[in-house]
Amino acid sequence: MKKCLMLFMLLCLAAAATVPYAAIAAEPGANSGATSYATPISDTDTTLDGNVSYKQQFFQVPAYWKVGQVKVALDYKASPLAQNKLSSVTISVNGTMITSFRPVASESARQRMVVEVPVSALIKGTNTLTIQGHIVAEDGQVQICTPAYYADKWFQIYKSSSIIVGYSPLPLANSIADFAARFTGLDTFARQDNAIAVPKDADASELEAAVYALSGLAKSGGADSKGVPLMAYGIDEDDIADKKLVVAVAKRDRLPASLQKLVADAPLDNKAVIRLVDANGRPTLVVTSDNAELLVKAGRLIGNADLLAQLSGPVKEVTENTEIVSPVPDVTKIVNLTDVGDQITGAFHRTKDYYVTLPANRSVAEASKLSLQFRYAKNLDFDRSLVTVLVNDKPIGSKKLTDALADGDSLNLTIPKNMNLSGNFTITAAFDLEVKNASCVLPQDQMPWAFIDTDSVLQLNTKDRTELLFNNYPYPFLRDGIYNQVGVVLPETRDGNTYRTIGNLFNLLGQYAEGNAGEVRFFGPDASADALKDRNVIAIGSYADNPVIRSANDSLYFKYNVAGSGFESNEKMSIDEDYGKRIGSLQLIVSPYESGHGLLAVTGADSQYVYLASKLIANESTMWKVYGDGAVTDTDGNIHAYRFKLEATPDHPSAVQSIMDRRDVLVFTAAAVSVILLVLLSLILLIRKHRGKRRGER
Repeated sequence: MKKCLMLFMLLCLAAAATVPYAAIAAEPGANSGATSYATPISDTDTTLDGNVSYKQQFFQVPAYWKVGQVKVALDYKASPLAQNKLSSVTISVNGTMITSFRPVASESARQRMVVEVPVSALIKGTNTLTIQGHIVAEDGQVQICTPAYYADKWFQIYKSSSIIVGYSPLPLANSIADFAARFTGLDTFARQDNAIAVPKDADASELEAAVYALSGLAKSGGADSKGVPLMAYGIDEDDIADKKLVVAVAKRDRLPASLQKLVADAPLDNKAVIRLVDANGRPTLVVTSDNAELLVKAGRLIGNADLLAQLSGPVKEVTENTEIVSPVPDVTKIVNLTDVGDQITGAFHRTKDYYVTLPANRSVAEASKLSLQFRYAKNLDFDRSLVTVLVNDKPIGSKKLTDALADGDSLNLTIPKNMNLSGNFTITAAFDLEVKNASCVLPQDQMPWAFIDTDSVLQLNTKDRTELLFNNYPYPFLRDGIYNQVGVVLPETRDGNTYRTIGNLFNLLGQYAEGNAGEVRFFGPDASADALKDRNVIAIGSYADNPVIRSANDSLYFKYNVAGSGFESNEKMSIDEDYGKRIGSLQLIVSPYESGHGLLAVTGADSQYVYLASKLIANESTMWKVYGDGAVTDTDGNIHAYRFKLEATPDHPSAVQSIMDRRDVLVFTAAAVSVILLVLLSLILLIRKHRGKRRGER
């Protein structure tokens, strides 16, 4: 009987070790709480090469999660030459060793290892998972030291591998800050449980306040997020009811009746109120006022994440004297790579990444420099050890490590101007820390080491990218991280697709915006040319219901037919008459109201196709499919993007400008000119002296 019981338990354990991913994600465990969230260990299949190799991944544990269980589901394949009794894989979280196991070597079969992580190993905020592989391929009986060969020592991690956190949300505190943390939580975005709601006939101030709030709240969603939807009371009632967290933006007399009664009756003509209420069990943040300007100001406050996180109570009043504007981002700057220094330990290839943020409309200019200050252990094989700096995984320079400089070394590099860096990019410091007789010694975690000092800096020189192309988007609507005089022209008839289109546009713009400064204005279809003259215009709608699109039709790359019922063929694309009625289009042209500004037409014969077009620029995961200055898409997911504007003549800076931009060249030039002037002066004095002497002789 006991043998049968033991056999049954072993079978259960074996089944648990091979439980499918879907089951783990859906059932995190009895003590894990109500739900779970999975973070991929890698976006792509990743191979760890060499005797000892590492893979790190960061995952979040928000403060409002009560974690019950954490599992690492590792899908892998090891080299079939790996020695099962000698090879090992170690998993650690935040430096705490979780488990080590012998990888199963196989020609083809994918293996799965499920490991439970102690909850005590986690911290609130960012956690680090480390997978270290030690793959031995040679025969363990060999007693001599042989040269290391790495090609047959590999451990592949499949992109289906995940970190699964089972949790239950803590009770919502009665504070705006806690509501905001949950509204922008990664699990909230993943399940699309949030929304911003406005009245179905929202006026300009209500929409302006809503998009300022949306811009700040959407930033936490990340590149792959579907963003925060913008919905309308009276149109999307059922969809709003399905959301767990809602921000309602409206003037007080235009709020739904159920929310009006939850707002105090005090006068709101000289202040706006941000109030957290319980709307039939659904937490709702009401942003309201009787004053249009103060309502917009309250929307800007919601868009300031730093201020929002400081609101520990359920109510915030906004008056004319309330400070709400974010600091203006610094464009030309000195970037410190690390504030406290970074240590790298272990032999062989080790890397450290640094993420540098830059407004999307700016590119790295000539003479930008990197100064890497570091030190390292003295027990290296200095004939083979070096440091390499990479920008976006492309090497820009290396330096050999030496015994003499081990206590204080540096690497100074100029960013190559032909890298065409724009927007955010990554700098990688890669150390090859080789040790002597590596094949004869056991690897040690803390030996050797390198340390990157806090004096490591990046001197960034940047320049504008001002050509009206989707390659440079979100220019011209954002410039240097703030809204650049944006004017949004709405169609005559609005429906749910209209508001979702606005939401899509400002979700991505909000991702790029670095503060709540700048200006966005909304206009009806009767907007005058004078009102749009000094603005970068976004026109939403069809030929029939938006006069701006209708008047600009001759300038569009994809033009409407005479009846305005669909798009016509052009020099880039043949369009069937019926197909032209079933596509949406994005077109970025020069503003007809004033040169130097742009006009983005988000258009289609029907609002559903307008919304379809807006989805192309709703987040970064789809934005890369759009380039040039004109694109169309259909309901089958086909996207056609083209460049219609002629290529601009390359901007070759003058010799004088090149010298002025390079301080080292400028100093050298000044010194050379000074020497030449001294030589000329000496020659003049010698000639005068010689002439005077000749006069005396006469």
